[in-house]
Amino acid sequence: MKKTIIKNINPLVESKFMGLFEIEYKNKLDEDKVWMVASRKSSEQLKSIYLENKADSADAVAIVGLHKSSKKLILIKQFRVPINGYIYELPAGLIDKGESIDISVERELREETGLTLLEIQKNKSNEKVYLSPGMSDESIAFVYCICDGNITDEFLEPDEDIEAILVSQDEAKEILQSNHKIDTKAFLILQMFVSLGTKLFE
Repeated sequence: MKKTIIKNINPLVESKFMGLFEIEYKNKLDEDKVWMVASRKSSEQLKSIYLENKADSADAVAIVGLHKSSKKLILIKQFRVPINGYIYELPAGLIDKGESIDISVERELREETGLTLLEIQKNKSNEKVYLSPGMSDESIAFVYCICDGNITDEFLEPDEDIEAILVSQDEAKEILQSNHKIDTKAFLILQMFVSLGTKLFE
């Protein structure tokens, strides 16, 4: 049986933050197939990764943060246009060009919550995990950290609709039992925090 091989990449729509591509490939049965892929990368970047086996890196960071003083989990509640509503999420954001994961975590944490990064827990973090590989190559660095300070919205972008929240174990349980929209990553971390509390960060 043969290996699946990508043959060509055809851009359909490309914008500042997202593109839609038609991927031509030959499957393991040696049949010619087409797959639609959404990506944050340009067609040139995708061709270098898919066709030339160039190195790839995460598109964004997602932050699993413990607030040192309160011993609470850090969440945000953000309005997301695709679901036309507010959703509980982990603080997160795109990695700027030339920016390291650590710097991106520090910047995004401050922008979305106002908190100060104290320590990144490298042994619990992962530099690249995929979000929805059936439709997109989008990936994130999943980063555990300890932070402190006071919640504020003064560092948000003018059009960002985000509320930062410090969540206790009991409050985490209430969120899980509610009818609120919850991001998958936040859902799993909330479950773990309910069970483990601050041991999640040990």
